[in-house]
Amino acid sequence: MVIQATSEAGGHGRIRLGMVGGGQGAFIGAVHRTAAHIDDQFELTAGALASDPVRAKTSAKELGIANDRAYSSFEEMAKAEAARPDGIEVVSIVTPTHIHSPVARVFLEAGIHIICDKPLTMTVAEAEELVNLVRKTGKVFVVTHNYTGYPMVRQARAMVANGDLGEIRLVQAEYLQDWLTEPLEASGHKQAAWRTDPARSGVGGCIGDIGTHAYNLACFVTGLELDELLAQLSTFVDGRRLDDDVQVLLKWKGGARGMIWASQVAVGNENGLKLRVYGTKGGLEWAQENPNYLWFTPYGQPKQLLTRGGAGALVEAGRVTRVPSGHPEGYLESFATIYAEAARAIRAAQAGKAPDPAVVFPTVEDGLAGVKFIEAAVNSSSSNGAWVRVA
Repeated sequence: MVIQATSEAGGHGRIRLGMVGGGQGAFIGAVHRTAAHIDDQFELTAGALASDPVRAKTSAKELGIANDRAYSSFEEMAKAEAARPDGIEVVSIVTPTHIHSPVARVFLEAGIHIICDKPLTMTVAEAEELVNLVRKTGKVFVVTHNYTGYPMVRQARAMVANGDLGEIRLVQAEYLQDWLTEPLEASGHKQAAWRTDPARSGVGGCIGDIGTHAYNLACFVTGLELDELLAQLSTFVDGRRLDDDVQVLLKWKGGARGMIWASQVAVGNENGLKLRVYGTKGGLEWAQENPNYLWFTPYGQPKQLLTRGGAGALVEAGRVTRVPSGHPEGYLESFATIYAEAARAIRAAQAGKAPDPAVVFPTVEDGLAGVKFIEAAVNSSSSNGAWVRVA
């Protein structure tokens, strides 16, 4: 099933999109812009794309943003766009983490919907403040845990909800990379520099950057809520100020157990995000580097390979599938699914309605859960691996 660009999500023209961050030299900004355009639901019309005014203007010009809507600061942008009859309807926040909270507050107070990169904020207090502000304003707030957008992740979630695995016992997730094996931040590498800087990333390094993805994926697929964790955060590279390897034991509410391993110094791994879920009736295995496949093993039966376009695909996978079976869908399309779901939610909000129950995306509450996970893991590791209850 191909997502239609103007039916479910739109029907009233493209949604006017603004962006904070994501200018020249930024990786994730281009990803967000591509994702926003894939289903033709958004039009980038304004931006405060860099902290440096000259670079902000130059970046905006390169992207075709009109000069009078290329802003030097996000505060200026929020005020000006809220006053325009054709002002932006939603803003994408694609900055380092320390900017997320102040930007989101300003735009929510201006009456503008939010699409925000993860982690949500630097602290639990900031995240809780945003949750309360979203509830007060009624605005749509999407956190781009994009791996929840893959069709076979949606399939896995549906199978768990349908009871195909029975009662969940074990949940294991891992996210392995090797790109920070050496002190890349010391070379001036922009992405490494801010991700290893506590002033811009917060108290967690690897655990905030990719550990939260693994945790969010586990929660999204299983529907479980975390009770306690025990964590060991390690920093293997000399001089690095934040963790680059994370190992966490999990106790889920209801009795299930689990583990998360996230590392950015696991040599030989590129983007090894994997999830395994085991219940009383069967098990599931999914790997991001082969995202169109989901392994399902009913207890006592042979292992089954379910494919995105195959006979075993459920409607939950089909509604976020764009191309025929055998044609790979990947990272950019998963991001696009989050944007398409955001468009549906925004259209519903503009009409004064709740979105269709099938519309699923990571919310501000999910973002808060991720920040609580980071904080609890850091506290556990600082306490020599003590069990810490997640508030």
